[in-house]
Amino acid sequence: MNALQQVLHWPQRDRDALSTSLWDARAIAEATGGVASGDFRVAGVEIDSRDVRSGDLFFALKGDTTDGHRFLDKAFANGASAAVVDHPIDWPHILVDDTNRALERLAAAARKRAAACIIGVTGSVGKTGVKEAIFAALERSSRGSAHRSVRSYNNHVGVPLSLARMPSRSTYGIFEMGMNHKGEISELTVQVRPHVAVITTIAPAHIENLGSEEAIADAKAEIFEGLEPGGTAVIPADSRHFERLREAALARGIRVMGFGRADHADIRLLDAIPAANGGSLVTAALGDERLCYSVAEPGEHWVANSLAVMGAVKAAGGDLGAAGLALSEMGGLKGRGARHKIQAPGGHALFIDESYNANPASMRATLAQLGQTPASRRIVVLGAMKELGDFAEGFHAQLSNPLLQANVDFAVLVGDEMAALARELGSEAQKALGKAIPFAHCAGPGEAIAALEEFGLLAGDAVLVKGSNSVGLGRVVAHFTARES
Repeated sequence: MNALQQVLHWPQRDRDALSTSLWDARAIAEATGGVASGDFRVAGVEIDSRDVRSGDLFFALKGDTTDGHRFLDKAFANGASAAVVDHPIDWPHILVDDTNRALERLAAAARKRAAACIIGVTGSVGKTGVKEAIFAALERSSRGSAHRSVRSYNNHVGVPLSLARMPSRSTYGIFEMGMNHKGEISELTVQVRPHVAVITTIAPAHIENLGSEEAIADAKAEIFEGLEPGGTAVIPADSRHFERLREAALARGIRVMGFGRADHADIRLLDAIPAANGGSLVTAALGDERLCYSVAEPGEHWVANSLAVMGAVKAAGGDLGAAGLALSEMGGLKGRGARHKIQAPGGHALFIDESYNANPASMRATLAQLGQTPASRRIVVLGAMKELGDFAEGFHAQLSNPLLQANVDFAVLVGDEMAALARELGSEAQKALGKAIPFAHCAGPGEAIAALEEFGLLAGDAVLVKGSNSVGLGRVVAHFTARES
């Protein structure tokens, strides 16, 4: 075999003999305990009729306020091949007693048939970005046979939906798991049954429901309950909750890999310097190995994220070189760090979209990164941080120092909870420091757009938009990025 033939040759694997269709009617009926109206094959699984594409299987789920059966016409008009329903219809279908339960059963069948290495990701901050980075790394090295949960499908519906979508040929499956209350990850991890469990960061997100960071750490550690025998936990070595997480893993006989700057970290940061593209050049130690790679995403939090990614890839038996290439090419996700160059008088301004989520830790991290971003003026649009309960006023007020340290020139504060920060910025103490930050306090995204328009963007400005998704700051991003060049 000559060199060209060697390059073009792909070794055959047992899974290459598996069906290329996602599901057929017989398999769906067997998995769900339903009855098929006929023979058909599907290429995808969907629960929202608006997102249905040609060849999809549509689950007509029932919720507290809606019933998917009302949208069957729309689903089939958009190209659905079949639907899972609880009463007979004129289109191809699987008839079941309970469509919600049927989705869980199909998810269980998908997990059972998969020979893939499964990775579960949770954490208070960064889990979606880390999930996407792990996927990019393993997708690159597995001939396109990695699968992951899309968007933030990480709850009691999103996780089984993501599992049901996993092809039988998958080599890797990466699933995000989120929670608002104790016990929720426990339910999700027994469905996912990961071989590798990654916890990104512990921070006071959802502290309203859980009461303390220790309780949050315990809730995140529930991911270990579903870990397969011989599995690995990848956890933050720099966290003050490291020993708590480590003990929870060891109690279940799980191998632990810590990541971070700490001396006891298994994936240990040796050095990180700014890169020309705004990212970082990272050197890390992984046992006797030395890893040198670049991270396209800016910020110290992404340096830490990259260590978690490397740990997960190592634990999954993946290619660390491919992981380094993936990290060097990753761009920001919509609502989670995407950067836009928009038109402004005199040239262009930078618009940073962090509108999907916010908690005290992520606010501080992104404000710190804004402070390191070259700009003639730094502007923020900050939305309220939700689910902080009695801690809300304090956490919002405490953002004043990160704003000062980031050298912010103008702040637009959105939502009732931001009144605490507005009071802090307008206080006599702040003015006495000679660093008072001009600000506008707005009720909603419409007022925020008007305030930013009135302030006026100029060439060289850097604008950060960040808040909890329910605040609706995506409207602000959409309005200004319509000028993207």
